[in-house]
Amino acid sequence: MSRKKTTAQPPETFTGIKTHEVPKSAAGFKGIVNALKHVNSEVGIVKGVSLLSKLNQKHGFDCPGCAWPDPDEKRAFLAEYCENGAKAIAEEATKHRVSPLFFATHKVSELAKLSDYEVGKKGRVTEPVVLKPGSDYYEPISWDAAFELIGEALDQLNSPDQAIFYTSGRTSNEAAYLYQLFVRQFGTNNLPDCSNMCHESSGAALSQTLGIGKGSVTLDDFNHADLVMVIGQNPGTNHPRMLSALKDTKKHGGKIITVNPLPEVGLMAFKDPQNPVKWFSGDKLTDVFLQVKINQDVALLKAIMLLLLEMAETQPDVIDLDFIKSKTHNYEAFLADLKRYDIDALIKDSGVAKEKVVETAKMVADSKKIIVCWAMGLTQHKNGVDNIREVVNLLLLKGSIGKQGAGTCPVRGHSNVQGDRTMGIWEKPKDVFLDALEQEFEFSAPRHHGYDVVEAIEAMHKHKAKVFIGMGGNFVSATPDTEFTAEALRNCDLTVHISTKLNRSHLIHGKTALILPCLGRSEKDKQATGEQFVTVENSMGVVHQSKGHLEPVSEHLLSEPAIVAGMAIATLKSTKVPWDTLIENYDRIRNKIEATIAGFDDYNQRVRVKGGFYLPNNARDGDFAPTTTGKANFTINQCSDIVLEDNQYLLMTIRTHDQYNTTIYGLDDRYRGVLNERRVLFMNPEDMIQEGLQKMDVVNLIGHYEGETRIAEKFLIIPYDIPRQSTATYFPEANVLVPIKNVAHTSNTPASKGVVITMEKQ
Repeated sequence: MSRKKTTAQPPETFTGIKTHEVPKSAAGFKGIVNALKHVNSEVGIVKGVSLLSKLNQKHGFDCPGCAWPDPDEKRAFLAEYCENGAKAIAEEATKHRVSPLFFATHKVSELAKLSDYEVGKKGRVTEPVVLKPGSDYYEPISWDAAFELIGEALDQLNSPDQAIFYTSGRTSNEAAYLYQLFVRQFGTNNLPDCSNMCHESSGAALSQTLGIGKGSVTLDDFNHADLVMVIGQNPGTNHPRMLSALKDTKKHGGKIITVNPLPEVGLMAFKDPQNPVKWFSGDKLTDVFLQVKINQDVALLKAIMLLLLEMAETQPDVIDLDFIKSKTHNYEAFLADLKRYDIDALIKDSGVAKEKVVETAKMVADSKKIIVCWAMGLTQHKNGVDNIREVVNLLLLKGSIGKQGAGTCPVRGHSNVQGDRTMGIWEKPKDVFLDALEQEFEFSAPRHHGYDVVEAIEAMHKHKAKVFIGMGGNFVSATPDTEFTAEALRNCDLTVHISTKLNRSHLIHGKTALILPCLGRSEKDKQATGEQFVTVENSMGVVHQSKGHLEPVSEHLLSEPAIVAGMAIATLKSTKVPWDTLIENYDRIRNKIEATIAGFDDYNQRVRVKGGFYLPNNARDGDFAPTTTGKANFTINQCSDIVLEDNQYLLMTIRTHDQYNTTIYGLDDRYRGVLNERRVLFMNPEDMIQEGLQKMDVVNLIGHYEGETRIAEKFLIIPYDIPRQSTATYFPEANVLVPIKNVAHTSNTPASKGVVITMEKQ
């Protein structure tokens, strides 16, 4: 057996853990105070509060954090943002700078020894810099020289497919559209993005079953739902404004069922920060909590559906047979497969008490309008696509698609991750989109599929790809199999990162490396014709504008669209795209989007209406014609096939409350009672007894996959309310344990929520 130990992360050191009792509710006055502390430390309270007053407001700027939608009508004056949104803006507007002097006095090899938290706190990068072969210091480079270096590196490749063009979800529609246009004119579809690691399983499953890879509900639907099921998601930390929508469901008489291995505080009770009356008294949210074992969601859903079928024998309206007959396909095959299962065996596998499952089935039976929300807890598994398709099966049984107060709600992460895909950031583009690009821009677009994230890492590792360009994000900290990914990046001749702040990916680099600093969302974007705004698409398909209000932190920053144009001009020798003209006025970019992407008619006019506009959504309209059968498809899905030995545990990676994606704002996870430490492992107390472990014991985590072992050293054991043989810890610290080849079928998403581990006590 081989045994791999990461060298791409800093030494495993503790930072001084403190613990306290898990709180009873989330947000409220404490959330406001904590947000303001972060704001004050980064930008000062006066400037910070002024900045926050424009966050997520109409004619303000969009939060660079999550993609949860803003209300269509009135926005909250006090706080139309969450605690982590405030932290994100504070870090973007920070007073800390990473200047040429900083780089001249800090070796890359020394910076790499810092934690991700320490690296991120260094601040905003102020000028483009280059790391030359053999050097340990970044040094300044002009924009023209940087673009020339990129153009030469791309021109020297034997094939365009030797270049990787990654995108994070922060990128605006305008930047994403130009980026994919540049890449396709260069000659490749190598456009992996953060969706590949997060909601790709959702997109694959929803496209197969409903004909659109997006959710079908609007924010207003939460006011009309009889029942909302939240599965594999922790909105209290990851999408706190969603708690307001759930509160509205309860206000209008709806019920909430939560399905998760951990009892997350935010879903139990919520103190509304937008309502001073509720700052100190929380509203109960969850009516029924189903503490499912990790990756046993399909078993749980099958048990619920079998109970529904039993009830339907005496109460026919429990299942919407009219909807099933008129709108769906493959029902009989689905039914035959479902009836093969034994309810009691499914419930035992799920780990949920039978009375809870029966109670849930009755609530589902009594509900006509059901919304199901989910996030990474469902998607990042080997059977992630099955998880989502089984959710759809339940909704189809109830006829809860395509009507008010009902439907699918995949809760996206980064603020414009959905918009990036709409703009064409995808390694598997559809022919109709490529046809439109060819007609509008007079070039021949590549038709073969490109690399997704996992394939891109493997290609770089095998020297099949030699140039990596990242539009935002922190690639090495977001991806699986940390050491493997690091080796892949180091194999490249050139790595380029378009970023606002310093991050670990700048320190794990190719033979030559560039950091190209760009404007943040909160900053003014001044081009030849004046100040510009950009547009984004939220989780529910609303396209709206975002316009910065701050002066840029440095005169040397360029906007992301301008950086893309600079790379394109330096690289493409025969392009007919008027790159400079497009950058002068972003309306011209939006005119090109309108000409090539359906749903953007009168783009420039409609996006100037306060609140923006909705894109077409066939599933929302109850039209399933885009599927291969022309109807909504029932599917046959598999339960988890992971079998654990007695001393093995299933590990899922999670975020702390002081974290958003790979950005670490602080070292606390106060909703789980852990302060000033990230190297912890949450474990069932009975499992601790079995392993002879006590609270605060130090263990190494050993991952097992197909004969290989991976190790992450020094984690503190924390007893927690989690199912037997289920464990949890934070990423990116545990990403080293996620095998590059352990991925979901169809979507190829890394199975970060299903890692088999053992432990060794230090």
